Amino acid sequence: MNFWNKPLLGRRRVLQAGALPFLGLSLPRLLASEAIQQSSDQSSPEKSCIFIFQYGGLSQLDSWDPKPEGPSEIRGPYKSIPTAVPGFWVGELMPRLAQLADRYCVIRSMSHNVPVHDVANSMLLAGQSLPALNAPSFGSIVSKLRPTSEGVPSHVWLQKFGGGSMPPDSTYLTGGFLGMAHAPILVGTGHDDNPANPNFRVDAYDLPDGLSVARARDRLELLHLMEGENPDGGPGDSLSRFRERAVDLLDGSRARKAFDIDREPAGVRDRYGRHPLGQNLLMARRLVEAGVRMVNVVGWCGLAPSDKFVSIETWDMHGNAGIDIFGDGWNGLGWALPCCDQAVSALIEDLDQRGLLDRTLVVLVGEFGRTPQISRGASAIGRDHWAKCYSAMLAGAGIRGGHVYGRSDRQGAYVMDRPVSPEDFAATLFHALGIPPDTPIHPDGFSVRASSGTPILDLF
Repeated sequence: MNFWNKPLLGRRRVLQAGALPFLGLSLPRLLASEAIQQSSDQSSPEKSCIFIFQYGGLSQLDSWDPKPEGPSEIRGPYKSIPTAVPGFWVGELMPRLAQLADRYCVIRSMSHNVPVHDVANSMLLAGQSLPALNAPSFGSIVSKLRPTSEGVPSHVWLQKFGGGSMPPDSTYLTGGFLGMAHAPILVGTGHDDNPANPNFRVDAYDLPDGLSVARARDRLELLHLMEGENPDGGPGDSLSRFRERAVDLLDGSRARKAFDIDREPAGVRDRYGRHPLGQNLLMARRLVEAGVRMVNVVGWCGLAPSDKFVSIETWDMHGNAGIDIFGDGWNGLGWALPCCDQAVSALIEDLDQRGLLDRTLVVLVGEFGRTPQISRGASAIGRDHWAKCYSAMLAGAGIRGGHVYGRSDRQGAYVMDRPVSPEDFAATLFHALGIPPDTPIHPDGFSVRASSGTPILDLF
C-alpha cells in the first residue's frame, strides 16, 4: 500500500516520531521549551538566573564564613579581610568580591544531612531533601513556568558535570517528569570544551550537510500539508509549532550571536579571566542579555600552570589529588578562589553596569561545605565533606545587598540560628524570579508544586 493511503493515525505517529530528522534538525533540547504555552501569571517582570555550581563543595571557613579567632587547625592559613560593608568579613583570597559586598548577600546557615556528592547535587538541583528520581531540576521548572519569548533557548547548561561524584544525567539534562521540552541545551561536554579554549565553538546551530534553511522550510511546508487533515489541534498541533520554532531559530541570528563569545572585546574577556569559569560566566552574561531565562554554570576553574587534568571537581579539596587545599594547583584554594573571585566579581559588575542585575539572579553555591577540622588526605592536606553548615551567595533580582543571613558556631561546624534547607533555598530562588513556590508543575495540576519550601523574605 502506498504510504499516502495508509490510515491517518499511522501517518501521524510516523510524523510525530520522525519529523525532526525529516527536517534535518538536531536542536530538540534547544527549542522544545518554546513549544509550551507561557505561564498565565505574567504580572511580574521577566527575570533570568545564572546559577554557578561550586561542584565539590567550597570550604566555608576559607571564604564566606572565616573564623579568625579559631585555632590554626580550624581557621587555616588565610587571613580575614573586611568588605565594603562594616562588620562583614570574608577570606583574603576574595578581595574583589569583598569590595562588592553591598551588592550581594551571604547565607551562612545552609544545612542538610547528606555529605555525599551525587546525592547532595541531586538535592541541590531539585531543591528537595528527598528528590524523586524523575524530579525536574530548578532550571527545568524555570523553563516551564517562565519560558523566554525571544529567539533564544530558555534553558542552557555550560560545562557538564564530570568525575566520579557527578549526579546522574537524568537529574539535570532531561527535564525530569516535565519532559525533554525542558531539558537544557548542553554546551561543554569535556574539560577543555569551553570558551577558554581558543578552538572552542558551539555547534548546536550547525545544519546537516546539504541542508539549507530554505530547504528545511520546504520540508516544513510538506509536513503541514501531510497533517492538514487534523482540524482539532492537539499534540500534532503543538509539534507543528515546535517545528516552526526550530526553523525560525535556525534562520535567525540572535541565539548564534549570543553564543559567539569572540564578539567580546579582549579587555572584557581578560577582566573575567581566561580560564573556564571566567569565560563561561561571560557567555552566561551574553545569554541572559539575549533573553535566556536560566543558565547553569559548573564552576570548573581549569588547570593551574603545569597541572595535568584529573577532574573538573575543582572544589572537592580533600588533598587526595596530591594538591593541598591551601595550595596553588587546580584542586587548591590558592588557584580556585582567585579565579572565582575574578570571574564572579566581573559578572556582578558587568550585569550592574549593563542594567541587568535587577532582573538577573546570580547564585553561587556548592552541594555542601567542608569540615572545620583540617585533615590529611592520601598525599596532601584537605578538608572533608560537611553538609551540616555551609554558605551560599545570592545577588541581583531584588536580593538585599550587604546582608548576612544565618550564623554558624565558633568552628563553622553547626548552624546556630536560621537554618536554610534545600527546600527553603529553592523557594527563595523562585521568589526572586517572580515564581510563586506553590505554583503547580505536575500535569495533574495539583500534586506537585515548584517548591514545598518557604522563601526567606528577609533577603529581599
